[in-house]
Amino acid sequence: MSASIDGEVRPVAPGTAVQPGDPGTTSETGGPGGSAGPRSVAGLAQRLARGNVLVVVGAFVFAFIIGSVLILVSDAQVRTALGYFFARPADTFSAGWSAISEAYAAMFRGSIFDYRAFGKVADDLRARGGSGTYVLLPALARGFKPLLETLTVATPLIIASVGMAVSFRSGLFNIGGTGQLIVGASAAGYVGFAVPMPPVIHLIVCLVVGIVAGGVYGGIAGYLKARFGSSEVISTIMLNWIATYGLAFALTTSAFTGSNKAQPTSPSVLSSARLPLLAGEGYRLHLGLLIALASIVFLWWLMSRSTIGFRFRAVGSNPRAAEVAGIDVGRSAIGVMFVAGALVGLAGAVHVLGTEHRLTGSIAGSIGFDAITVALLGRSGPIGILLAGILFAALSTGGRFMETSQGVPIDLVQVIQALVVLFIAAPPLVRFLLGLRRIDQPGRTRRARRAKAAGEGRPGAGEERTTDVGADQTAEASPPSAGDDPAPDPGGAPTSAGPASAGRASVRPGPDASDAENTTGGQER
Repeated sequence: MSASIDGEVRPVAPGTAVQPGDPGTTSETGGPGGSAGPRSVAGLAQRLARGNVLVVVGAFVFAFIIGSVLILVSDAQVRTALGYFFARPADTFSAGWSAISEAYAAMFRGSIFDYRAFGKVADDLRARGGSGTYVLLPALARGFKPLLETLTVATPLIIASVGMAVSFRSGLFNIGGTGQLIVGASAAGYVGFAVPMPPVIHLIVCLVVGIVAGGVYGGIAGYLKARFGSSEVISTIMLNWIATYGLAFALTTSAFTGSNKAQPTSPSVLSSARLPLLAGEGYRLHLGLLIALASIVFLWWLMSRSTIGFRFRAVGSNPRAAEVAGIDVGRSAIGVMFVAGALVGLAGAVHVLGTEHRLTGSIAGSIGFDAITVALLGRSGPIGILLAGILFAALSTGGRFMETSQGVPIDLVQVIQALVVLFIAAPPLVRFLLGLRRIDQPGRTRRARRAKAAGEGRPGAGEERTTDVGADQTAEASPPSAGDDPAPDPGGAPTSAGPASAGRASVRPGPDASDAENTTGGQER
């Protein structure tokens, strides 16, 4: 028995079949006689426009455009050429193009591939009589050295971002990455230089100590929230300061300073506790990169395949519903902050055992806050965090090279990073700048077209109705030949919104139909 005979609509499971009312099922693209091809293409275009990839790409494009303007302003030659712009305008354009292209080329050379160093090494080896792989391999190694440095910088950033993602996806805004990283690095570093052990065991113990220390320190904020209801935002901010000044004090004591009492730095970590290098002595890339990849896999398993991850996400989505379902919300909060702090503490341990090799007052740098940005930029997903971490590290290493080679302040790179986050935090703004604002207001054009058509069908009322959107909506819910007052009067809408408009909504199912019903219902109420 078909639905058309019974007058009923058979329920369809979401995602299993095309449902009436879906944006791609209306007759807008193909009409009653249209083919499936245009509708599928239109649906694909809408999915791409609504997706995160377009927003991320657009955010970077607009951020680099604004960064280019700042580069032009900061370049001395461009400012000089602007002084006689009307006499020789070509000089200004030439200087501007040279400043922008050389700045971004320097960023690429400092973060991904240094093609000039590649060519120089290759020419030197050829001049010595080399050929083939004897020239190619050393030249490639020199050319990709910036990429290895980028991966080195990205390693602790990715691990810390994974910890942040656990808390974000569980509904807790953990901004105590700096404190948790300092505590993890301090514990691992102290064991690394003060407690001699066999080589492999020493490294494992240092990593475990860093994980436990960071987890306990992060769990403090979770306990305060579960036991006393304190905000994790406030408590983690205060814990950041406690860790920062606690390390500063520790570096003035004999336990951490050792023989180097004149400088607030700790002794170097013993060689048995250092992470082994992956690309030789000439590079800083270490085993921490594999730990970062393992943390990415751990995030995917924890939040997508484990029971405890399901509890974390349930509490983050709706704490009241999770409590009714039997989940201990307070214990989950402590668990979330412990896991997040443990991962951030691991990042601190990897940072001090693989890169810094000693404790200083600035051991954390900006990793803690950058991890928040990377986690948000990567949508707290494994792949997104991996790509965002590498991208942020590339901006950092490339920005430093751009500053030394072109004289562009690295502050501009930080401005670009902030702009990227700003645009990504506002996807409608990016789509508006791309001319896709109708994606965020589906059916607006169609409703306006229908309201205009309804107004034109009523002699003497079309011109007035097209000038007032509110009046158009009222006219949409009113029958075209109801015999009422031809002048648009919003106050008279309840008398005209009756069964006729409801019947029209039933003839054309879809988003507009629901809008019409809502409008009608609201007028009746």
